[in-house]
Amino acid sequence: MSYAVVGAGPSGLAAARNLQRLGLPWQGYELAPGVGGLWDIDAPRSTVYESAHLISSKTTTQFTEFPMADSVADYPSHRELAAYFRAFADRFDLRSGFLFGTEVTRVEPAPTGGYDVTAVGPDGERTERHDGVLIANGTLSEANVPVIDGEFAREVMHTSAYKSATVFAGKRVLIVGSGNSGCDIAVDAVHHAAAVDLSVRRGYHFVPKYVLGRPADTLRPGRRLPARLRQAVDGRLLKLLTGDPVRFGFPEPDHRIYESHPIVNSLVLHHLGHGDLAVRADVERFDGHDVVFRDGTRGTYDVVVLATGYRLHYPVRRPRAAALGGAGGPGPVPQRREPGRARPVRAWHGRGPRHRLAGAVRAVGDGRGIPAGADREPEGGRRVRGTGPRSAPRSDGRLPLPGPGAHGVLRQQGCVSPGSP
Repeated sequence: MSYAVVGAGPSGLAAARNLQRLGLPWQGYELAPGVGGLWDIDAPRSTVYESAHLISSKTTTQFTEFPMADSVADYPSHRELAAYFRAFADRFDLRSGFLFGTEVTRVEPAPTGGYDVTAVGPDGERTERHDGVLIANGTLSEANVPVIDGEFAREVMHTSAYKSATVFAGKRVLIVGSGNSGCDIAVDAVHHAAAVDLSVRRGYHFVPKYVLGRPADTLRPGRRLPARLRQAVDGRLLKLLTGDPVRFGFPEPDHRIYESHPIVNSLVLHHLGHGDLAVRADVERFDGHDVVFRDGTRGTYDVVVLATGYRLHYPVRRPRAAALGGAGGPGPVPQRREPGRARPVRAWHGRGPRHRLAGAVRAVGDGRGIPAGADREPEGGRRVRGTGPRSAPRSDGRLPLPGPGAHGVLRQQGCVSPGSP
């Protein structure tokens, strides 16, 4: 039997390529007409917008065995990334293994072993049995829409529906949430809207994309500093490079740098300094055309944009496996880890031994997650070895999927799982 790969985005392609490298048969399923996942802006469930670019540089994002071309920008656009994933799929003939325009609707354990995967495609519904299933349907497609008291008389939209800033032309815009997408859209909006406010409830650390003319995430010290010392040094360095966000109206961060995802966008501080947008407190309620904030102030707006993130959404899982961290759900991630220390993170333990999520973990710390059981050549030429054993086919041709504590992690937040050499 073969292995099923659900999704042909970056993680699905990585999963398919590694199965291919091990000589194991596989069958891929993809809802869209081609590869690329959310980076294909025309895909049915893509949530990228016209101005979207990577927040990590191509050097720390690309597949190890398939570097991006020199002509690709340091921080590629969604179109460059979609082209890159198509080229990767063509280089290793991965497209031929996927059924496109096909949605997996159900995955059930088979009585005699393996999984029955039911999918609906151009030829109707079909069910095939697979030895194992790798689910790579992504984590950024199901909008997290908060419940806000009151009613707003005008337009409310989530960032998942946002494509172009022209929708803000001449309007008063409130963006709720100051994560990376919220800040990106705020920077877009100032060039079209009559006024732009950014509602925040917590403080963040802001990281510039370039330091000394180079992508910030490519600057690695020759010798690693202890975690606390590095936090202290880099925290002070950031304030020298970007200034103190508190003076622009942001709350003081309630965490040290690297303990939460930073904002990789210094342009939002630029526009705050120029008066193009303003920071407001957290939203308390809607009141007709107005929004009332928790500090007692209010504002009148034409559009409210909810930059409130996404929910983990795995529609192919069995109902009893749906609870996060419950039986059959994703395994627990450590509550705390030392910033800067790379170690494998368990992503899925499943009720059965051959049902895994691919690419569902964000690396924390400095973004140097290391796939367990894989050797790779990182920047600087220093070799790093994963802690788990290298996977190899057993005598019966079945893949010994890693157990708890030995699942691969992403190399960089929001980026690609690199293939091992």
